Amino acid sequence: MSGIGRTVVTLDTAQARRLWLRAQRLDEPAPFGGGPAATRAAVEHLGYVQIDTINVIERCHHQILYTRIPDYRREHLHQAQAIDKSVFEYWTHALSYVPTRDLRFFLRAMKHDWQRRKPWFAAVTQADFRKVLRLLRKNGALTIRDIDDDVLRERDHPWASRKPSKRALQLAFFKGVATVSQRSGMLKTYQLMERHFGWERPPAAASERESVEYLLDRALRTQGVVSLDSACYLDAPRKPAMRQLIEARRRRGALVSVALTGAEKLEHWAEPAALEAASGTGLELVHILSPFDPLIHQRKRLALLFGYDHVFEAYVPRAKRRFGYFAQPVLVGDEIAAVLDLKTDRERQKLLLQQWTWIGKARRRARKAQIEQALDRFERFQLAR
Repeated sequence: MSGIGRTVVTLDTAQARRLWLRAQRLDEPAPFGGGPAATRAAVEHLGYVQIDTINVIERCHHQILYTRIPDYRREHLHQAQAIDKSVFEYWTHALSYVPTRDLRFFLRAMKHDWQRRKPWFAAVTQADFRKVLRLLRKNGALTIRDIDDDVLRERDHPWASRKPSKRALQLAFFKGVATVSQRSGMLKTYQLMERHFGWERPPAAASERESVEYLLDRALRTQGVVSLDSACYLDAPRKPAMRQLIEARRRRGALVSVALTGAEKLEHWAEPAALEAASGTGLELVHILSPFDPLIHQRKRLALLFGYDHVFEAYVPRAKRRFGYFAQPVLVGDEIAAVLDLKTDRERQKLLLQQWTWIGKARRRARKAQIEQALDRFERFQLAR
């Protein structure tokens, strides 16, 4: 690292990787401690934990938390959502668990952004919408299974339900009228937002400027070194405002421009204090990462800093797959060392290794033993109920 105190700091990709791993809390064994409180702390630090329906192995929200909380239990997330109410579900770049402390940054989206999904909700009639609100007000929390008087309709999308009330509940969710008060697997229980949180009045929505500041602060906290693309991931309309904010912070010394060796034309920035974490190698921990882990899902950033191009191959024809249907990158220290295609056989209570692909050639024998130990721990987590 060079240039601290100058206009531009130069980092090589290894240093930038270590900053990212430090920011993601993947360079120490139990960064958030243990017990139910660790789940709240992890979600608040990461800013969101993606939810996904695929359960070839454990669903990704549980795996992301397990990766950072070795003694994580599924009931800890239930407690955070349904009892402590310290996390809630909403859309970030995908459906996610989000800290309740950040809810005000999503209220504008609940009022306005849901309209971008109007085609999805075009089939929801006013009668259907009023019906689900009436049931929530009268009977309290409910699941779609509690509504048994729907006149079933033909599906207009492969993932759609034939029950009109299901999409009406989803519309209430996106508009912020209802929230998911708990879930069992993928079965969601809905409750009126103000009733779930016990509000006398809802919090004030953040302004657009505050929301952009929130996105930048979240990116700096969880990425270490940020680019315009990484701070506005899948949110291109906010890039002009984000650039203005970054430049304002840079001028007053709160951010430093960073040049990555070999990618100097791609602008990056970091907080001066964070750059001190770029030195040192840390522990060589082993993590089996969900393809939806925050370290993996920004694919261009992953390829730039790790030299590894991940492809989610569940939607790739079998003959064209390189790593397997549900391939999981394996992080050893600060390198992606292998990719494992895993599947849980719940009937036989086994974690099946479908395919093992090495990435790179360094120290394969020693790393194989390390990865096998991590697989043993991961299998115990997978099968624990």
